[in-house]
Amino acid sequence: MKTLQDGAVLHNGVKMPWVGLGVYKVQEGEEVVQAVKTALEIGYRHIDTAAFYQNEEGVGRAVKESGVPREELFITTKVWNSDQGYDTTLKAFEESLKKLDLAYIDLYLVHWPVKGKYKETYKALEKLYKDGLVRAIGVSNFQIHHLQDLMETCEIKPMVNQVEYHPRLTQKALHMFCKENGIQLEAWSPLMRGGELLNEPVLVEIGKKYGKTPAQVILRWDLQNEVVTIPKSVTPQRIKENADIFDFELTAEEMEAIDLLNQEKRIGPDPDNFNF
Repeated sequence: MKTLQDGAVLHNGVKMPWVGLGVYKVQEGEEVVQAVKTALEIGYRHIDTAAFYQNEEGVGRAVKESGVPREELFITTKVWNSDQGYDTTLKAFEESLKKLDLAYIDLYLVHWPVKGKYKETYKALEKLYKDGLVRAIGVSNFQIHHLQDLMETCEIKPMVNQVEYHPRLTQKALHMFCKENGIQLEAWSPLMRGGELLNEPVLVEIGKKYGKTPAQVILRWDLQNEVVTIPKSVTPQRIKENADIFDFELTAEEMEAIDLLNQEKRIGPDPDNFNF
């Protein structure tokens, strides 16, 4: 883990950069285009969007205008809950591909474990994978029991599980389960929303020692836990800062101190009690 281009190797051999730019709640049009172009200029090669974010067109435009060769990029999108089911997922994928204006997607995820539907949805992902339209497939917001249920019948094990993950929600059991099963854990909202974490004294103190911000300390903690991370920002300075985490290393004691900030606290919906 030396640079922004370094990545985790998924169980099918595909490389996924450890750090990406998330674009949840980034407005379609100029805002998302500029954020993505800024990230790509800085050296990011991993962009995470979703049909639900309604900014796939802007992401696609930024990718085209950036001039970065397509094979250097890792683009993720996701199928939304109302499109789940086999045929509807295939149709939703076509729509996403068209909006992104790409020939293939690097990672396609089932956005939430919609009861009674996620298995059929995942079957569609397996077809897309076999057809060479996606380089990797996975899930998002799946708990251990969802993964176990899916793995009983799926042909291709998910390569990634993207979940809410930050020092207030360390998801230890889920992380361990994913590791044991060769599923790469990925963090959405790694810095929590609302900035509560960024004033946490433990993180402030550790940051002072390395001349880093609390946000940089958290993202470094992600990396050392071998969790792919996709902080969201539209500010060029912040996008740059979030990437500047490769020149220091947290000690085992510091890693543990951050782990102890866990409160099982979610800022997003609980996957087991989500109103789909």
